[in-house]
Amino acid sequence: MARILAIDFGQKRTGLAVTDELQIIASGLTTINTPEVIKFLKDYTSKENVELFVVGKPKQMDNTDSESEILIKPFLEKLSKAIPTIPIERVDERFTSKMAFQTMIDSGLKRKQRQNKALVDEISATIILQSYLYR
Repeated sequence: MARILAIDFGQKRTGLAVTDELQIIASGLTTINTPEVIKFLKDYTSKENVELFVVGKPKQMDNTDSESEILIKPFLEKLSKAIPTIPIERVDERFTSKMAFQTMIDSGLKRKQRQNKALVDEISATIILQSYLYR
C-alpha cells in the first residue's frame, strides 16, 4: 500500500499530514508556506509512495462552500497539473482548527506553544486525514 497525504490549505501556510504505508496512523508531516507547497509535494511524492491527496473542503454551517473555497480551487488545478498521477479527494474540514487548538490544550501545551499557527495547521491536516480514514 501507499501513503495518503492530507492538505489543510491556507492563504499563508498549508498544513500537511500523512499516513503510514498501511494507512492506519495519521501523523502531522509539516507546515509549508503556501507558495512553496506544490514544489514540496512534487519532491515528497518523488521520494515517497503516495496514492491519494485528501484536501480539506471548508463549509459553512448550512453546508454551502465557505468563501475560502475560491482560493482552494486554483490550488487544486495546479496540484492536479503538477502531479496528475495522484487523485484528489475532498473532506469536510469544518471545526478542524478549533479541534486542533483543543487538542493542543488537552495535550498540555503551554500558551506560547499554542500560539504557533503552523502547528495548528499541521494538526488540522492530521484531523482532516483521520476523518478521511474513519469514514
